[in-house]
Amino acid sequence: MELEVKDINPNPEIKTKNNLMKNMKKQKTLILMSIPFVIYTFIFNYTPLVGWLMAFQKFKPAKSLFNQTWCGLDQFKILFSDPNFIKVIRNTLCMSLINLTLGFICSIGFALLLNEVRLMLAKKFVQTISYLPHFLSWIIVTGIVADVLSPETGIINQILVGLHIISQPINFFADTKYFWGIVGLTNVWKEVGWGSIIYLAAITSINPDLYEAAEIDGAGRFKKMLHVTLPGIKSTIFILLIMNIGNIVNAGFEVQYLLGNGLVQDVSQTIDIFVLKYGISLNNYSLATAAGIFKSVISVTLIYIANRFAKSAGEERLF
Repeated sequence: MELEVKDINPNPEIKTKNNLMKNMKKQKTLILMSIPFVIYTFIFNYTPLVGWLMAFQKFKPAKSLFNQTWCGLDQFKILFSDPNFIKVIRNTLCMSLINLTLGFICSIGFALLLNEVRLMLAKKFVQTISYLPHFLSWIIVTGIVADVLSPETGIINQILVGLHIISQPINFFADTKYFWGIVGLTNVWKEVGWGSIIYLAAITSINPDLYEAAEIDGAGRFKKMLHVTLPGIKSTIFILLIMNIGNIVNAGFEVQYLLGNGLVQDVSQTIDIFVLKYGISLNNYSLATAAGIFKSVISVTLIYIANRFAKSAGEERLF
């Protein structure tokens, strides 16, 4: 005769809490190790958010933060009524989308191709050379780009003139139609090697038996990349995509500031440059803070939307 064992905790919430406590006990060492980093993050990332109060004040540096004249949403009204700010939002979004698209395609493609290199020495050499630009300062990178694209001594103009593609050198930094492309390609050259490291690490976790099975079925290198490697790193691609979508309003500051000039300022100025030019440089810290809050709200919203979309599609997500 079999006895039926009844669950003494039929409430699913109680089960969830019990499982949570068990997992916390198992991972107590990791939790204790993470405490200093949590404290560090709270002090240096969340405590400064008190400064957001400046966006709702007519902030004067000589006074205490809590002894200022309050102005409500006036700074935000000034911000969104300024045609220059609307223009820099357009520039920021367009350059971010270019960087995001080129960065993802090139990093994934480079990782797939590098994974097919059989000579380990050659593979490590190419990988090392490709991610070294990541450690270069933007000042050095923009200097190299300016020299390469120079109308007098730039190698690009010399090649184009030598091949009779153009009759005279092009001043790439004097025409607005080239600027976004220059920024996108510069970001790719600097970051593609570094970005491919994560995908290469994800590729190494794919079961080798899948490649053997595909090879038995007659799949070549391209088909194995398409039907084995890409599906194997799909979760990594989605996680990184969600994180990068959250940074879509962070098109950058250094490259646009260093390569931009008066001739292309209509397409070169980003939100960060706007904050420096019309906020900090003019001692209008309230306006600069309002622009920063706008960026943060947009970033959080985009991450939430992207995460919800990934969840509805049944893919990996952040939370």
